[in-house]
Amino acid sequence: MGFMDLSGSLGRHFGSIGVALNEINTRLTLSAATELTISGCAPQRSEKTVKRFCEVLNVSGKLHIEFESAIPEHVGLGSGTQLALAIGMALNAFYDLGLTVRDIAQLSDRGARSGIGIGVFEQGGLVVDGGRGEKTKTPPMISQMTIPDDWRFILVFDKRGQGLHGQQEVQAFKELPPFPQQEAARLCYLLLMQGLPAVAEDDIELFGDVITQLQQSVGEHFSAAQGGVFTSPEVATEMEWLQQQGAVAIGQTSWGPTGFCAVRGELKAQELITELERRNSATNLYFQMTKATNNSAEVSAYP
Repeated sequence: MGFMDLSGSLGRHFGSIGVALNEINTRLTLSAATELTISGCAPQRSEKTVKRFCEVLNVSGKLHIEFESAIPEHVGLGSGTQLALAIGMALNAFYDLGLTVRDIAQLSDRGARSGIGIGVFEQGGLVVDGGRGEKTKTPPMISQMTIPDDWRFILVFDKRGQGLHGQQEVQAFKELPPFPQQEAARLCYLLLMQGLPAVAEDDIELFGDVITQLQQSVGEHFSAAQGGVFTSPEVATEMEWLQQQGAVAIGQTSWGPTGFCAVRGELKAQELITELERRNSATNLYFQMTKATNNSAEVSAYP
């Protein structure tokens, strides 16, 4: 859902807020085999990730991995971090290595900027990480809160494009201008003194206003790299329409192109999605309603 201090002007770089989603997830089963085989809806980087972990952990790669589901890649939903942590923690359980989520994150170089992917795997719900300081290995979680049961999130996908990732993302961060210290301070205050209390008091409108302000500020800062506050002009149009219909927390997740917003109640969310589908019957956009999951990732071992 966004960063607080992109330039480290207040002493720590980044710092971010995000939510664990329930209906969009990565689920896999790992078992012994005569050689490495991967099946199901496996992301492209799965084999490379497994081989790297097996080499680093010094364990056998004679495994079968079956993917039941996988988060779409490079659309701003943290697919790479969840894939790495899922495979790493499955190997940890299978070989009884005694590692933590943080250990796996460090071994896979996750959390270089945002720590949200690590935090939602560890704890679920709404999480805030404290950014990176001089001694940071992975961004520490400084807040975890339960999202109210009747809050729903609407995601607006554009299947024609992908957000910046890999070396393009690294280069984009290098070329961004300094983030104003005064603006970083304002965003930190908004989150601490308005956004988080709003979640605790089930005030979706106030929470939404804080996220919209944060997204607008960060989106404007990223606009030169991504072509505007939103990567996809079509997504931007529908996000503006959703805001006019009363949706809150209007923004783009990571580099996009996926847009998101929040509403109270499943009925309201479904009504909006039905109208979005009618409005976009001939476009490349598609939509999904989801709720937050307030639980950590599940890792189970079977005999």
